[in-house]
Amino acid sequence: MGGVESSSSVSSSRMFPDWSLAFWTLCSVIVPVLITLWCSFRRSRRQGLMQDILGKSKHDWQDTDLFSQPTYCCICSQHILQGAFCNCCGLCVDEECLKTADHHFLCKEIIMRGESGIRTSMIHHWIRGNVPLCSYCVVCKQQCGTQPKLCDYRCVWCQQTVHDECMQNALKNETCGLGEFCNLIIPPYYLFSVSQMRKDKRVDYGKLAASCGKNWTPIIILANTRSGNNMGETLLRQFKILLNPIQVFELTKTTPAKALQLCTWLPCNSARVLVCGGDGTVGWVLDAIDDMKIKGQEQYIPQVAILPLGTGNDLSNTLGWGAGYAGEVPVEHILRNVMDADGIKLDRWKVQVTNKGYYNLRKLKVFTMNNYFSIGPDALMALNFHTHREKSPSLFSSRIINKAVYFFYGTKDCLVQECKDLNKKIELELDGERIDLPSLEGIIVLNIAYWGGGCRLWEGMGDELYPLARHDDGLLEVVGVNGSFHCAQIQVKLANPVRLGQAHTVRLILKNSKMPMQVDGEPWAQGPCDVTITHKTHAPMLYHSGEQTDDDVSSVSEQELAKDQTDEDT
Repeated sequence: MGGVESSSSVSSSRMFPDWSLAFWTLCSVIVPVLITLWCSFRRSRRQGLMQDILGKSKHDWQDTDLFSQPTYCCICSQHILQGAFCNCCGLCVDEECLKTADHHFLCKEIIMRGESGIRTSMIHHWIRGNVPLCSYCVVCKQQCGTQPKLCDYRCVWCQQTVHDECMQNALKNETCGLGEFCNLIIPPYYLFSVSQMRKDKRVDYGKLAASCGKNWTPIIILANTRSGNNMGETLLRQFKILLNPIQVFELTKTTPAKALQLCTWLPCNSARVLVCGGDGTVGWVLDAIDDMKIKGQEQYIPQVAILPLGTGNDLSNTLGWGAGYAGEVPVEHILRNVMDADGIKLDRWKVQVTNKGYYNLRKLKVFTMNNYFSIGPDALMALNFHTHREKSPSLFSSRIINKAVYFFYGTKDCLVQECKDLNKKIELELDGERIDLPSLEGIIVLNIAYWGGGCRLWEGMGDELYPLARHDDGLLEVVGVNGSFHCAQIQVKLANPVRLGQAHTVRLILKNSKMPMQVDGEPWAQGPCDVTITHKTHAPMLYHSGEQTDDDVSSVSEQELAKDQTDEDT
């Protein structure tokens, strides 16, 4: 009996460790799952409450868990761990104080409220705390925001800062001069006065503009948040802080045609537009400007500057705005460049593609060209890139990745040579004169100096001096290439293109083949057709002379040297 009892006790003692191990194993699995579900429930509930508040608020709140610098709540003065900030006025608030802040603080007024009448000024709009780093008091000229707490004031319009102890009643009621960018800001009182005048059906823009200063050239920001490296959203927030939020548009929500109607509220020929995007976005905006001409709004047409966010950015490079923007320059510097820029004209061209159909049925496609038209290997690379980006747009969010994909398809074409013997498949006419083509794989028709992401294609390299390609002379430059490898050699200055000539009108006849074509980066596969390129119109642009590259300087110096040699010979 004793042996039986001892054996049973041993077996039970063996079972208890097994049960305890199973219990703790089960707990180790279930407890994290329950915690995750609870956190997910709280997060979803928090987001629901936040969205309810944000949807009804007059502020443009952006909720965040991470601020770029130590930030303090404008209500409770405590350091913010989870909270929100206003994209327009810069107000920062803790999550628990969000509803209170929404009731206590006004956001930037895009249009002044009040009784009827003409307004010509407004007072400062002060926000306490979280002033920018390295800002200085307008009264004592000492640095602001140095204490680790909610302190000091900032005007949401002129961006002036002042210490708590320097703030006076006179300063609170002082007229705001709108700061450094007063010549770019559309003041709320101006829009109020225009709306009052429109009600009375008597609008005198000249009289209203006089209150904004003689050098007033208001700016409109058009940003494409889907361009290039996805910097559009960050730029939108920064521009809304510095300008009137009504001047800043996101093109994924508001079309250029609708945004540009703001120009009709401004004095004739006074507005400037900054397009934040790639060359395709610029073309979209220029098409909307052409529509303004058709509507009889030509006197309100603005001049266009570019902040390059795309992949190629050849038009931006041509006009001196650089080959790409990655946040290395503050937006204040960008606005200064726009103020200092000079007005120029850009040729725009009509590309008419007529398909050769059966029974004399000819389908017509019409494009507007700003940069270049091409048929051959570079159009094939653009077509392959475009096809894969349409399938997986999330993979093409970086300028570096985009260029790597282009490189991959260019390398592939070096091996396959899908566009071989193009000269046997196509005929070229320049101003009605037939051109004998050498052995080629591609033809490029240029309107601007740059091509292929920063290459000056027409001028080339070496001792041969050719006149600089211009974007306002009514002439097109036509060149040929011998494949993707030849294109790569041209881009690194190891080869020249095959120069075919300059012309006012270009015609290409594709006989019996299907070839890739593109207009300003918009590619397609094209069967037998006639392509005719003729001048369409001019677009008012802004040229920034401070962004010249080494290629620009060398090309200009070569032209000046050639001119000096010609003068000496004569």
